[in-house]
Amino acid sequence: MWQRVSEQVLAGPSLAEIEAAREAVAQVAKVTPLESATFLGEIVGSAVYLKCENLQRTGSYKIRGAYNRLSRLTDAEKSRGVVAASAGNHAQGVAYAARELGIRATIFMPIGVALPKLQATKRYGAEVVLEGAIVDETLRAAARFAEETGAVLIPPFDHTDVVAGQGTLGLELLEQLPDVDTVIVPIGGGGLISGVASALKQRARIEGRDIRIVGVQAAGAAPYPVSLAEGRPVEIVITPTIADGIAVSRPGVLNFDIIRHAVDDVVTVSDDETAQAMLLLLERAKLVVEPAGAVGVAALLSGRITGELGTTAIILSGGNIDPLMLDRVISHGLATSERYLKLRIPLPDRPGQLAHTAQLVASANANVVEVLHTRHGTGLQISEVELELHIETRGPEHADEVIRTLRDAGYAPRVDF
Repeated sequence: MWQRVSEQVLAGPSLAEIEAAREAVAQVAKVTPLESATFLGEIVGSAVYLKCENLQRTGSYKIRGAYNRLSRLTDAEKSRGVVAASAGNHAQGVAYAARELGIRATIFMPIGVALPKLQATKRYGAEVVLEGAIVDETLRAAARFAEETGAVLIPPFDHTDVVAGQGTLGLELLEQLPDVDTVIVPIGGGGLISGVASALKQRARIEGRDIRIVGVQAAGAAPYPVSLAEGRPVEIVITPTIADGIAVSRPGVLNFDIIRHAVDDVVTVSDDETAQAMLLLLERAKLVVEPAGAVGVAALLSGRITGELGTTAIILSGGNIDPLMLDRVISHGLATSERYLKLRIPLPDRPGQLAHTAQLVASANANVVEVLHTRHGTGLQISEVELELHIETRGPEHADEVIRTLRDAGYAPRVDF
């Protein structure tokens, strides 16, 4: 069981360094909105707010740390150019910052990177090199490029200037919500939460109070719970996750030191929970949030965060998502919320069965959106066909009503996930 180490000796940037970073970052970053989320507050019984970094320039908080790091380079370093490796948000943040500061940027991205992220990075003026099937291979390629050319490698999270830049988000949040009690933050390598925690804990100490900081990782890419339990950064094997923006196999060294001192809890959420959170944000808050940016809401909805919350802020860290991925996530979120029901029903191969089944679904006030009728399903008798129905429902109770209506009529529907 991990317990937070006292933050009396807090690693990382000082409050003065974060405040100085804010002056630099203000040249490019917007003050993003803080939106009240009544629909979440009703669930947890306390006031909940959403810090909308999905509406930030480049679509995520990454511009803050990238710009602060690049702005602090010497003239000699700037003349050598910069290089970074990323599958998305860090790439765009570095490319945008480099353009604004007149620095040549080379960005290495994985070969299978989503097209919108690739195009956005190019539009910001960076030279993009596609190399590596996974991000770790891309990182190694960027490091080789830095050694060979002298370009300055810009790390995504493990650097004091990057952490200080991300910490500006904490100062901004505290000005918008001075009485905040709990802040929920996504964690990948730890750049965002270490910056936010550094800023908030230092300010809270001056004010003589405490602010609870909770980090959230995707269950398939969660090195922090293991590392914190071991007391050192531990590398894990990542399993596939929709939250690719926080899929990091090993904590940053600096970030780990800050987090073990200043973060109170770290929890994990599943992809199903993240998909449901994204769907809820889209429907109720009218916000498009990428999977990595929605894990904080997922943690709140799933009950992973226990204890008294008080006034709570959740950081929505980014909104860069491929429309094709968004379509799949919405469908999956509907399915896991039992609002999109997929049924397989064996039927006698005689006229009128399809119409009768559709009438039964309609009588339960559900809507059939797709139908597949086949004679080739596994286990079917020669005199049977299989009907696959995709049905919109209003939730679990309504889905049960649809299934019960079909069974009462003598059919044997099977739910297909």
